[in-house]
Amino acid sequence: MADISEPLLESQVDPDPVVQFGRWFADAGEVVAHPEAMAVASVDPDGRPSVRMVLLKAWGDDGFIFHTNYTSRKGRALAANPRAALLFHWDPRGRQVRIEGTAEPTGDEESEAYFATRPRGAQIGAYASHQSEPVESRQALDARTRQLEEAYAGRPVPRPPWWGGIRVRPDLYEFWQNRDDRLHDRLVYRPGPGGWSLVRLQP
Repeated sequence: MADISEPLLESQVDPDPVVQFGRWFADAGEVVAHPEAMAVASVDPDGRPSVRMVLLKAWGDDGFIFHTNYTSRKGRALAANPRAALLFHWDPRGRQVRIEGTAEPTGDEESEAYFATRPRGAQIGAYASHQSEPVESRQALDARTRQLEEAYAGRPVPRPPWWGGIRVRPDLYEFWQNRDDRLHDRLVYRPGPGGWSLVRLQP
């Protein structure tokens, strides 16, 4: 990582973490190919954590949305323990954003609307892949994909009932800025009686 020492000061951030996220997200889009790439961490009923990279598809005051197979490992974990942590890392700016919150499925209407925007190949893939389950070979997966392409030839691909959005409603945001000598800036937003409160954490 470049030696980035731009300060992150309380006087410079917006009192609304969603607005502040928007500023950083837009800035990240100037220097990274996929600013929407984020890690999603979950914990299963046995207390085993897991983390994976996904793509943020929508965000705003009502939360941060990604899409998945609800029967996948992350889908099952979030159904059993609906707490999630998100992490964005924008290395060229020396920045991270951590978000923690409650996870819930989006409604069918939202999931349908997004599914309709996916490339047809990705729509077929949502049917073909029983995400996180074993498969005997790549050839078997490819064969199932071809079968589905033939089955839906000439007509729209419907959204699989097991596939849809997950919305994470934040109750914590942390904005992290790289500084010299590992004395990084960390500003945390938490909800309070009058709105979001802002606290600086030691690095």
